[in-house]
Amino acid sequence: MRVCLIASSRYPVREPFAGGLEALTHQLARQLVRRGHEVTLFAAPGTDPALPVSHLESMTFRASAQARTDVNAPSDVWMSEHHAYLSLMMELARTGRDRFDVIHNHSLHHLPVAMAPMVDVPLVTTLHTPPVPWLESAIATAADASTFTAVSRYTAAAWSHVVPSTPVLNGVDVDAWRYGPGGGSAVWTGRLVAEKAPHEAIDAARAVGMPIVLAGPTPDAAYFEAQVAPRLGADAVYVGHLDHRAVRTLLGRAAVAVVTPQWDEPYGLVAAEAMSCGTPVAAYARGALPELVVDGVGALAVGGDVDLLADAMVRAARCDRRAVRAHAVEHLSMDRMLSGYEARYAAVVDRVAA
Repeated sequence: MRVCLIASSRYPVREPFAGGLEALTHQLARQLVRRGHEVTLFAAPGTDPALPVSHLESMTFRASAQARTDVNAPSDVWMSEHHAYLSLMMELARTGRDRFDVIHNHSLHHLPVAMAPMVDVPLVTTLHTPPVPWLESAIATAADASTFTAVSRYTAAAWSHVVPSTPVLNGVDVDAWRYGPGGGSAVWTGRLVAEKAPHEAIDAARAVGMPIVLAGPTPDAAYFEAQVAPRLGADAVYVGHLDHRAVRTLLGRAAVAVVTPQWDEPYGLVAAEAMSCGTPVAAYARGALPELVVDGVGALAVGGDVDLLADAMVRAARCDRRAVRAHAVEHLSMDRMLSGYEARYAAVVDRVAA
């Protein structure tokens, strides 16, 4: 099929990734092409030029000095994103039918959903977050013009009061996230921000005498300096924002991966990546994580209870790494996710053709 992928206009789709959404979009674009689809990607400037796709770059916008004097003026970033998606959807309204069989929206912006009725191409929107007001508003105005999927059963249920969605669970490339020997420190990966609470992972690891390594971007410098930096030491080391190759090596050599969300995680890609490497997961039982981390491949703890998390780390580290890897291959793979999306593409295209 001819597939248009709509990604975030805020962060480039390239390594080292700003977050799981960018990592997932990168893999989805590459793997759809591998399966024989013709893919066009709309993504932020600076997106990986090695992707075997075309890029539709977002528009740069800067308001005039006069306009910025308005006390209610939105930021230039907000306006730039608005223009990026507005321009894209207007272009798809004019030419989309001749270029694409299906549009797959992975952005978190309201305009692709709100403007879907203008576009004569079936649009599939994947819900990556819990309900947010701008998307609820867009769905309220144009729900029938899109087909919705969700990255987990938990996320589908969270949106059920707004719109029905089909769960197509996220996946990882299990051929790239290879089995590793384990035996090393605990590891925490992801964005080091308050809602992901890496400082609690440090506290839990220290409580059981387990060294821990942390890796990822630090977009909230104030949080990092207040909560993470004072806890670092010989047994808790921050190694920076790594590319996926370095993260794979880190996970493959870890005894256990720790996941500590302070919110209801819509999926938990870092847990899937760890388990693909054979590394068991100790996690707070929030959001979709209980769908991924089951008995035999890790251990769950009540969200926010560091003592229970410490106990979960000890229990998870006893899991058989081969069984953890097998679980990831069977249930958490990119191929399974791709087949789910291909089925949704075919369904919406057939429905339009009928």
